[in-house]
Amino acid sequence: MHLVNDGLREMMRAMSSIRTLNLGYPRIGEHRELKKATELFWEGKLSRQELEDTGRKLRRQNWIKQQAAGIDLIPSNDFSFYDQVLDTTCLLGNVPPRFGVTRADFDTQFLIARGQRGAAENCEDACGCDAGHVSTFASEMTKWFDTNYHFIVPEFRADTRFKISATKVFDEFAEARALGIHAKPVLVGPVTYLSLGKGQDPDFDPFSLLDQIIPVYEEILARLAAQGATWIQIDEPVFALDLNERQRDAFLEVYPLLARAAGPAKLLVASYFGELRDNLPLFLGLPVAALHFDAVRGKAEVSALLEKFPEDKILSLGVVDGRNIWKNEFDDSLSILTAARDALGKERLWIAPSCSLIHSPVTLENELKLDPELNDWLAFADQKLAEVVSLSEILRGRAPSSVLTENRASHASRGNSPRIHNPAVQARLAAVTPADSDRKSAFPIRQKLQKAKLGLPLFPTTTIGSFPQTPEVRSARARWKNGTLIGVAYDAYIKEETRRCVAFQDEIGIDMPVHGEFERNDMVEYFGEQLDGFTFTSHGWVQSYGTRCVKPPVIFGDVSRPRPMTTYWSGFAKSLTKKPMKGMLTGPVTILQWSFVRNDQPRETTTRQIALAIRDEVVDLEAIDIAAIQIDEPAIREGLPLRRADWQRYLDWAVDAFRLCASGVRDETQIHTHMCYSEFNDIIGSIAALDADVITIETSRSNMELLDAFVDFNYPNEIGPGVYDIHSPRVPGVGEMENLMLKAQALLPAENLWVNPDCGLKTRGWPEVRNSLTNMVACAKALRERAAISNH
Repeated sequence: MHLVNDGLREMMRAMSSIRTLNLGYPRIGEHRELKKATELFWEGKLSRQELEDTGRKLRRQNWIKQQAAGIDLIPSNDFSFYDQVLDTTCLLGNVPPRFGVTRADFDTQFLIARGQRGAAENCEDACGCDAGHVSTFASEMTKWFDTNYHFIVPEFRADTRFKISATKVFDEFAEARALGIHAKPVLVGPVTYLSLGKGQDPDFDPFSLLDQIIPVYEEILARLAAQGATWIQIDEPVFALDLNERQRDAFLEVYPLLARAAGPAKLLVASYFGELRDNLPLFLGLPVAALHFDAVRGKAEVSALLEKFPEDKILSLGVVDGRNIWKNEFDDSLSILTAARDALGKERLWIAPSCSLIHSPVTLENELKLDPELNDWLAFADQKLAEVVSLSEILRGRAPSSVLTENRASHASRGNSPRIHNPAVQARLAAVTPADSDRKSAFPIRQKLQKAKLGLPLFPTTTIGSFPQTPEVRSARARWKNGTLIGVAYDAYIKEETRRCVAFQDEIGIDMPVHGEFERNDMVEYFGEQLDGFTFTSHGWVQSYGTRCVKPPVIFGDVSRPRPMTTYWSGFAKSLTKKPMKGMLTGPVTILQWSFVRNDQPRETTTRQIALAIRDEVVDLEAIDIAAIQIDEPAIREGLPLRRADWQRYLDWAVDAFRLCASGVRDETQIHTHMCYSEFNDIIGSIAALDADVITIETSRSNMELLDAFVDFNYPNEIGPGVYDIHSPRVPGVGEMENLMLKAQALLPAENLWVNPDCGLKTRGWPEVRNSLTNMVACAKALRERAAISNH
């Protein structure tokens, strides 16, 4: 492929009146090359040089692909081996002191994200021994705004000092330049970075570090400008949030200094994921050359934006949805762009996706098995870039008429397709009454009946559901799907894995076992495959965190359950033990949040359709005497609108959807739910309103801090505060787990406490799982012994 040299490209750009822009491109590779290489590196099967070569190859492919598509402003530093916020932490030298690292080199990012296993993994006092204990816990991880992408949370202290400690942003700009691509470096903005971080002292204000961080950003910008950067993108998505006065003052203080430090380089500040509302004047007043606005999430605000847009700035309008996979409706986008062109002039209008394309799969080109009609309705990252360029060409009058005609035909096909609407589903939903969302009795009555039926000890132990998905399990599933392993043989294999899993739990003394979920590929995909209204891609992977990639289902039509989905394997597992087997389901909000969702009806309607399908499954599990049923809802918090004023309406329908799917059973059937990596303080009332008999949550990384919300609220139902961080490879000792549970016991009634991991064990290996769960059971026994002594 011919690369255009810098001078010629700049001349071509100058001849163009409306430029095209991309904010970020998927980093994982069309076939998850980055995931596979990174995990081989962690396993010691790939050298650091080979991993870096993989990254270099992917970056080259990404840059050339964007150039070939016709994108004028191509991003650099949007690539990451783990997470862009973590990269910023390393760039700024903000490495937590516990890691003992003074310079943020290549390996530091993995150290912060994954923790460090030391020689004293089984030390009973993991928090304070002086016997050479060097095991170090990873930094916290949480959701990136309201997406299913996770970032590593920056940590701040009073003695935090910033300095340029990594060269990635400079190296990748030079790398693109060497390819003949004059890239636009991308940085996470300082106000967003400080806003998303966490003070290690609860009373510490991260914005007290503003004077420390500004000079480092100034130095970064000056260095990029000296390298020849002409545009630098600074992402400040906190503009879509409710800003406090400290944040507002920070914007006013920071950006005059950064604009000056950039010198000849021009700054583009990007906001995305939502409307600006009361932040609009602040955003428009930034002393920068260009502003990016998300015209998909903020469509209703475009007119106000254009009316007030300053005469000295360029507007980048994100009209192509970077977070969903539906083909852009050109007529709709062109109405927005035409209004912008008329208001601002051609020279001050750029066209872009709404946000970074890391939330989109890479390309439709590999989807050879996708239904042709459905395929025609979709657009992945590569197709979205083509849409941006097509919109630009149409607006300039350069595109053939067939481009717009074909786009209109695709949308007409989707709107008129009979596969979209199911009258029976719509009629059933219309017949739902408020009574359908209520359990028969209040929790105290249910609790007594459940304790009598289950016969569990104090501090009962369980797990969140999944057990390690070994290479052998994944291989067997892949061979079954491609037809090289016949169904009978695959069934026998999964049964044997399930037998081993249940036997292991019985052997170590887990009180409420699970079947391990070896037949399941993903907690959402598995259910979507069995529900009407869903379709699936072969290569539609997106990054969730680190090397964790998910392939979200596509919800294209009305949802229903044609047949039972989990009763076969739950019933088989129940036959293997005398203990109460827990059935495992994914809740309606999580299925919605972790899918690509149809955009032709309210999300609430789609969620309630899913809830009715899950309700049918819950009732069927009870019918085969599954006495405890877990309905996972880790995405409830994630689904919150970014603005607090919009929360209650969402929480009302999200809570109702859970209750609708959980309330068709008898009082003695125990309903569990699970939520991970969420701050619960501001929605604890809604969590309680779910009325689950047992909730399990992540608390180990936060050292039980997340329990405070439940304590302050006087949470009435049972709770399992996780004692084993499954996102880190380290094995916690018995004493470490016991200390965490003693903290929990000091806050909540012992009879309401469960002992469990933070999350499912799918991504972990069997050796660490065996050791960790054995320690967890020992922890529960120690707690019971303490309680017995105390009672005597």
